[in-house]
Amino acid sequence: MARSKSSGRWLKEHFQDAYVQRAAKEGYRSRASYKLLEIQEKDRILRRGMRVLDLGAAPGGWTQVAAPIIGPQGRIVAVDRLAMDPIADALVIEGDIYDEDVIAQCREAFPEGVDLVMSDMAPNMSGIASSDQARAIGLCELALDLAREWLVPGGTLLMKVFMGAGAEELRRELRANFAKIVVRKPDASRARSAEQYWLALDFRGPTK
Repeated sequence: MARSKSSGRWLKEHFQDAYVQRAAKEGYRSRASYKLLEIQEKDRILRRGMRVLDLGAAPGGWTQVAAPIIGPQGRIVAVDRLAMDPIADALVIEGDIYDEDVIAQCREAFPEGVDLVMSDMAPNMSGIASSDQARAIGLCELALDLAREWLVPGGTLLMKVFMGAGAEELRRELRANFAKIVVRKPDASRARSAEQYWLALDFRGPTK
C-alpha cells in the first residue's frame, strides 16, 4: 500500500529528528525517554523504592528511564494495548486499561497503592480535531480516575495533555485533588505539538 504524502513527510521528519537519532545512539526505546529525563531533572519525581504505574507505556521509553531509578526495592508496572519487550525489574501488562482483567492485575501488583501514576497515553488520531481532542481528554480523565483510586496521600500524577477543549475543566479537577499543578513542555516535545505534560503534586487523598 502506497503511503500518503502527509505520512511520508511525517516519517521523514521523524527519522531526521535529533531526539529520535539520539535515542537510537544511546539505547533508549523512544524520544519520549528524554521528556521524562528532563522532567526528572527538574522535578525529581522518581525516587528509590517507589511504586509506579506507567500507562500508555509502549514501546517502553518511560519505563526504561524509571526502572533503574526506583531500583529493585521499588515496583513499576507498564500497561499498554501494544506489545512491549520486557524491561528488567518491570512488570509489563499487555492490554487495555479499560479492561477489568488488566485493572485486576494492577490492583494485585499494588495492594498498598502507588506513589506515582505516569500517563503518556494518546488516542489514535482520526484527523477530526474535535473528536481527537475529546478522546485525548478522555484518556486524561481515565488517568486521573485511576490516580484517585490508587495513589497514596502525597502521591504524584504525571500525564500528557493536549491543549484544547476540555483542558481547563481537567485543570480544575486536578486542583481539587492535588495541592500543586506544574506544566512542563520538554525540549523533546515538538514545538508545534499541542501536547504539554502536567505534573500534579501532593495528592490530597480519596474524597471522603
